[in-house]
Amino acid sequence: MSVTPDTASALVHSIFDLQRAIRCAAGTAARHSDLGLAVEGVLRMIGTAGEARASDLAARLGVGTSALSRQVAELEEHGLVLRRPDPADGRAHLLSLSPEGKERLASVERRRTETIQELLSGWDEDRAHEAARIIEELNAALRAAQDHASATLAGVNQ
Repeated sequence: MSVTPDTASALVHSIFDLQRAIRCAAGTAARHSDLGLAVEGVLRMIGTAGEARASDLAARLGVGTSALSRQVAELEEHGLVLRRPDPADGRAHLLSLSPEGKERLASVERRRTETIQELLSGWDEDRAHEAARIIEELNAALRAAQDHASATLAGVNQ
């Protein structure tokens, strides 16, 4: 069974509305930060990846390598990111969080969690769990579709 165009359109609008609401909520949480939201997002992605090449992080974030490079440079200036040569490819570097970066990420996550907890104070635990489950399911489906499209494109270009 396939999703109808009307349902797909409604879902697109809901997703964009959710993105705006999240940006506003994250902006509220980030008011006390010297990093911007995008840079905090890169910090989180590096923290999640553990250690990764900039090109892989850029692809996961859906940004160009030059944009990511500027954000990583800002994180390095703050002492939050470490860079070391990639042993598999001497031209590339692997990025990871410094101890200070791990502390900052934990602080960012705590602040965002507290903000969402306050904003959803009228929700009960079951409703929040259900919302998280649906969002995780949607993310997984969209990632799987994107991975499939990328693999198909890579096969065509070989």
